[in-house]
This record gives sequence, structure tokens and C-alpha cells, in this order.
Amino acid sequence: MNKYLDILKKNAMLIVLVLVYILFALLTRGSMFSPLNFNALITQNAYVFILATGMLMCMLTGGNIDLSCGSFVCLLGAVGGIFMVVKEFGVGTSLLIMMLVGIVYGCLLGFLVAYVNVPPWIATLAGFLAFRGLGTMILTKNSSTGSISPFPQSYIKIFAGTLFETPVGTINILCIIVGVVASALVILINVMGRANKLKKGYEADSSMTVIVKSALSVAVIMLFAYKLSLAGGIPTVLVWVVAIVLIYNFITSKTTLGRYFYTIGGNREATRLSGVDTKKIMFFAYLNMAVITVITSYVVIAKFQSANAQIGTNYEMDAIAACVVGGVSAYGGAGSIFGMVVGATLIGVINLGMQLRSDIFDADWVKIVKGLVLLGAVVFDILAAKKNANR
Repeated sequence: MNKYLDILKKNAMLIVLVLVYILFALLTRGSMFSPLNFNALITQNAYVFILATGMLMCMLTGGNIDLSCGSFVCLLGAVGGIFMVVKEFGVGTSLLIMMLVGIVYGCLLGFLVAYVNVPPWIATLAGFLAFRGLGTMILTKNSSTGSISPFPQSYIKIFAGTLFETPVGTINILCIIVGVVASALVILINVMGRANKLKKGYEADSSMTVIVKSALSVAVIMLFAYKLSLAGGIPTVLVWVVAIVLIYNFITSKTTLGRYFYTIGGNREATRLSGVDTKKIMFFAYLNMAVITVITSYVVIAKFQSANAQIGTNYEMDAIAACVVGGVSAYGGAGSIFGMVVGATLIGVINLGMQLRSDIFDADWVKIVKGLVLLGAVVFDILAAKKNANR
């Protein structure tokens, strides 16, 4: 019995995600299951997955966050609009300039947090206030409407295009093939992962557990592959999201650098005394967050096909919520990329579901629900930690 309760606790948010999705499917009379809305769940919420990946790395170091990332997306949009549209620089050059701006900010922020010991929420709150104002100033100075567009189609295709595009409503065979290949890889990874653990003498999931996990993963992958095939093809932004998630999953689970993030969050002083340069890790966390924010700006600007002062509003809150809901500890030292993906998907489902039923739920209700979900996740985390401590 305890074994099954532990499994339920570990997958609590995944179960909540399924229930919330079913709820919105009923409220939207099945519209949530339409191919175009499967596509929208990815394209409209890609920013949550990407930003939350960087936010997770910051939170692992001790519950630290970045409040400036949403406003920084706005500023980067203004910079991209100036160079790509107004000055007509090449797409590659403009993207490089935006990345350089991000790296400079990341180095400055990392220095302030790691070496000057400015509290992260103070350092990033300054950016939260300043970048929105600076971005708006640049946009209004260079456009009477406060919006810069249109962006080059070559740029839009890279970050908001469609792979293997076919007419909506017809099955895209290449999408199905990609789904089959991805399913095979997931099965192979699960089986090999269990075999390696057993070989090294580590505790591993039972063969039945691996079979069930693999079957559920394959079902989800093939469902998305089928729905996206009917929606016209694979969104290029999905490729970016999957690549970033896989890279950071490898970093956090397979590298020494990734383990340092966890140990700093668990006990920073002990980590320092063991010979790890904790300041360098903190510096890297915020430099990394700035780079992730630049990539997010690429995706968001391409999606809207314009740069305006509203871009990036509340993005930092969605990223933080995705991490916390996904099981990343508010105190640091615990959390996973998979959990973050579950949390980001839940935030995306709430965004999309309430948008589809805007006749019932307005923007205020979206904020209320997200707030309640976030509070519930934190309370669950605290109670679970207390129960484990009492065992």
C-alpha cells in the first residue's frame, strides 16, 4: 500500500494535469482535443517551457528566481526590431546582436548576484522595472504605433514555421514517422536505463513499471504526432523546445555541473567547503538564464511577428509557477526537468482552456486559478517534506 501511495505522491501533478485537461475538454465540448488546439498548446506556450528551463537552474541553487526575464524579452524584442526591421540588418547578424546583449546582461547580473552578493530578487527586480521602460522607449521612438513589424519571413520560418507542412485535415505521414522514431527512442532509453542501474547494483524500477511508463509515453507521443499531422505538420518551435529540454535534462542528470546546482541548493556552505566554487556556479546560473531569455525572445517575436511593449508581460510568473507546480523546491536542491515539463504543460493547459472559454473565464480568472495552483503546489511540497522528515 505504501508503495502505491509513494507512486501517487511522485506523480501527483501529472495526475492533476490529466484531470485538468479532461475538465477543460468537457468545458470546451471536446475542442481541446482538436488538432489545431494541440498545435496551439505548443506554439502559444513554448515560452513557458523554455523560460522555465532556465528558471529551474536558478531555483535549484536555493530557491532563487529571475524577475527580469519577462521585461528583458520586451527589450530584446525592441533590439531585434531595430536591427532586423528598421536598419534591415541580416537575420543572422540581428540574432547575434540580441544574443550578445543577453550575454552582457547575464554577465552583469551574475556578477552582482555571485560576487557582490546582491539578493537575486532585488537585482532582477531592477531589470523587471527598467527593461520594460527601456524597451517601450525604444519602440515608441522608432514607431508611431509603438510596434515594429513585419519581421523577415526567413526568421519567422526558423522559429514559428512548420516542418513537413501539408494541408490541415490531411494525415502527414512524416509526422507519424517522427512519432514512431521518438517512441522507439523512449522505449530504448527506459529499458537501457533500467539495465544500467541493475548492472551497477542500484535500485531500479520493476520491469512492469518500465513497461507501463513506456506504454504511457508512447501513447502521449503518438497522440501528439497524430494530432500535429492533422494540424499541418510539426511546429519548428516544438523542435526548439524538445532540444532545450533534452540538453538541460542531460546537464542536470548526467554532468558534474548539474550535480553542483543541486548540492548548492541543499547546503551551500558544505558545497563550498568541499572545494566547489559556489560563486562561479551562481554566476553561471544567471548567465544561463539570460541566454535562455534570448532564445525565448526569438520564439515569441516570431510568433507575434512584431515587437511591442506588451510582449513578455507576466512571463516570469508563468516560468516560476511552472517550476514550482512541477515539483521544483521553493527552497532549492530538488526538482527535475521532467517535473518542470509537467508544470509548464499544466500552465499551458490552463492558459489555452480558459482562452477557449473566454465567455466564462476572463483574464482575472486565469490569474486566480494560476495563483491557487501555485499555492497548492507549494503547500503540497511543504507537507510532503515534513512527512518525509518525520519518518
